Amino acid sequence: MFTARMTSKGQITVPKQVRDRLGVGQGEEVGFYEKNGIFFIKKNVAASPFDKWVGHLKSGKKKKTDTVVEEMRGK
Repeated sequence: MFTARMTSKGQITVPKQVRDRLGVGQGEEVGFYEKNGIFFIKKNVAASPFDKWVGHLKSGKKKKTDTVVEEMRGK
């Protein structure tokens, strides 16, 4: 188990071993959540700006990517 001491401002330093395991570095966010009275820490992963396009080009037709792009551009 890893421990950290809280400052008078409510801040803690996450131990290096924990930061390494979470894969977080300076400026990145971590989140805390509770389940059945136990608190967990988790790395906040920002959504990709491309997530909204997942599955957008799916259609019943098998078109080449170049054809789809040309259609989207209005050519």
